[in-house]
Amino acid sequence: MPLTRRTRLVLTAGAGLLGAGAALAVHALTGAAADAGLHPAKASSAPRCRRITDTAPTALGGLPRRDSSLAGVAVWGRQDIILRCGVTPPHLTPDPCFAVDGVDWIIDRAQSTGTRKVIVSYGRTPATQVVFDGQGHTEAALVDLSKLIAPIRQTSHCIASR
Repeated sequence: MPLTRRTRLVLTAGAGLLGAGAALAVHALTGAAADAGLHPAKASSAPRCRRITDTAPTALGGLPRRDSSLAGVAVWGRQDIILRCGVTPPHLTPDPCFAVDGVDWIIDRAQSTGTRKVIVSYGRTPATQVVFDGQGHTEAALVDLSKLIAPIRQTSHCIASR
């Protein structure tokens, strides 16, 4: 039995809706996968955090960025690198401090392990936490991340000599 023009139109529209629905589902699932187990920081909705996540690179340390639905959060790879803007700024600490392109960073020893490094920007509000899970990716990524953080005015330094 031949299909009428109207029947073909209805079938075509239905197929289009199914395709759009599938695309939305895939997008929602990939965003959910990027966010799995994560939560936004206390001050993640700050305008500076929005600027940081909006301008974060599409690739970092050789890893592609994945969409996150969480405010102030950016994810690269399979959560190999996680940026959370709006964390509580660290105070003076015995944890190691280093500078990359004029941005001071603290290695949070309490949260770091042998395969996971947690660093937090120092002397800038809002503070930004970056988690590197696994080996590698850190040096090149820190240069790019420091460019994102540098526009936030630095009020104190963890490295005395400047």
